[in-house]
Amino acid sequence: MEPEVEQKQSRTLAESISEGSVSAARKIMLAMHPAEIADALESLPPVQRRVLWNISDPEIDGEILMEVGDEVRESLVRDMDLEELVAATEQLDLDDLADFVQSLPEQLTAEVLAGMGRQDRERLEQVLAFPEDSAGGLMNMDVITVRGDVTLDVVLRYLRRRGEMPKQTDRLWVVDRYGRYLGELSLRLLLTHSTDTLVSDISLRRIEPLLAHTTQREVARTFEDFDLVSAPVVDDNNRLIGRITIDDVVDVIREEAEQSVMSMAGLNKEDDIFAPIFKSSRKRALWLGVNLLTALLASWVIAQFEGTLERVVTLAVLMSVVPSMGGIAGSQTLTLVIRGQALNQINKNNLRDLLTREVAIGLLNGVLWAVIMAALVWLWFGDKQIGMIIGAALIVNLVTAAYAGAMLPMIMKRLGIDPALAGGVALTTITDVVGLVAFLGLATLIL
Repeated sequence: MEPEVEQKQSRTLAESISEGSVSAARKIMLAMHPAEIADALESLPPVQRRVLWNISDPEIDGEILMEVGDEVRESLVRDMDLEELVAATEQLDLDDLADFVQSLPEQLTAEVLAGMGRQDRERLEQVLAFPEDSAGGLMNMDVITVRGDVTLDVVLRYLRRRGEMPKQTDRLWVVDRYGRYLGELSLRLLLTHSTDTLVSDISLRRIEPLLAHTTQREVARTFEDFDLVSAPVVDDNNRLIGRITIDDVVDVIREEAEQSVMSMAGLNKEDDIFAPIFKSSRKRALWLGVNLLTALLASWVIAQFEGTLERVVTLAVLMSVVPSMGGIAGSQTLTLVIRGQALNQINKNNLRDLLTREVAIGLLNGVLWAVIMAALVWLWFGDKQIGMIIGAALIVNLVTAAYAGAMLPMIMKRLGIDPALAGGVALTTITDVVGLVAFLGLATLIL
């Protein structure tokens, strides 16, 4: 559906709920995809959200729950009884079901598992045994396998007897008698070759299978590099245990992009925009406290040069320029390096070259803007000495910012800290302190 049409539908739906026209809202929802209903739920305040959820079609409740954020899902699940939860899980594919169950409170998870059939529960427990952000946690165990020593005619008759194939099936997986992965048989080759052709004669091994413990970021990179619709997942013994499909990879890419943006403000991609005020305030307070500490540190540095500032008022006017320029320059490097880490472009072999490059860029930009700033200060205040001081401080801070912007993500990754979350705060602290010390320190020495 076009974005404009979807937005108009969501607005009409919200208006119908606000006006108490439940029947009109129900008619609108019949024409909407579960993902569109999920978007509408997330955009409504809690009271209207509950009304909309209560009139949604129970047959698509599971799909809707998979599309909303964790906080919104938690608020909706809270009002559902066990029977409704089990009914919602029946509509989900195994990989979506695993994500859903993992987002439930521990007690509810046990109850939902107990209410499932034995075979479904065993298959789900196999997926739950892997980390949520791994290939094993993303995979669906509903796969079609064939042996290499049979003809295409046998395969075709087998598929007709099955009657249907799993969604996103673009190829069949070739295994040996022990279930070990050998290769793939695309549906295109299956349909265009002679029926007496052996599977082993046309099956390929275009890509290596994904190990179950492969991270979801590496999975997404593999799909991107090889333009995949689906990929096999194997255990440590090369036995085929499932497959990952493109719809799950798109979700991973979107979630990581959202998380990167939200992390810069200390927020979470799953945060509900209509979460309780006190709950949201508590979450944001910690981030504000960290920033306050860094601001106090910068203020303490300024206080050490109080005497210099009292004698030369011009320094107070220009004091914010050097930290600000360093912050911008460092952020550029920081963003570049974090992106490089996400794409696995940075390693110990090219780290030195990257550092040299970024420091060189910082030095060149430092010299350029030092000359410009020195000239401006000279023209503005008629003071050549202060112009030279601020120019020298700019060079020092931009070089430091480039080095810090490149090294901080490396150090944080080694310490198990998310650079997207904490890198900006650490970098700002460094550029503020170094910039102020360089500017005011040089002024104290020279003036």
